[in-house]
Amino acid sequence: MIRVLMVCMGNICRSPSAEGVFRALLEEAGLETLVDVDSAGTHGFHVGRPPDPRAREAAARRGIDIGGLRARQVDAYDFEAFDYIIAMDDANYGILIADAPSAARERVHRLLDFAPGRGESEVPDPYYGGHDGFEYVLDLVEEAARGLLSELRERHRL
Repeated sequence: MIRVLMVCMGNICRSPSAEGVFRALLEEAGLETLVDVDSAGTHGFHVGRPPDPRAREAAARRGIDIGGLRARQVDAYDFEAFDYIIAMDDANYGILIADAPSAARERVHRLLDFAPGRGESEVPDPYYGGHDGFEYVLDLVEEAARGLLSELRERHRL
């Protein structure tokens, strides 16, 4: 099984949204038994809490249920357990690279690396904004998740 970890700062906005979107794509493609997806935060601010209500609402409008997810913090085991560790932005990417054992650093990526035509490198944090920010995050995440799925299909012959 291929394991993918989506990572943002607190694991209540961007990374659970990315987990939900990617999980839905995997199910649609019939690959949910071959690829596992999870999410976590680089910080422990919200451990045990569900995703932000605005993230849940935005995802639900697209037919994606992330209400059952609970925030957790990245730990040392994640660098061993996951084949792809996907950061939402440069700050979290830097934290992951700094914390990763040298052998795991090649598995750390930015989500928007999988949407190269987008011209952006970061999924912005919508936490302090309004509902539009959560919709924009989902737009970015959906595009990049499709690119990630294509990468997995090609690289792992799925």
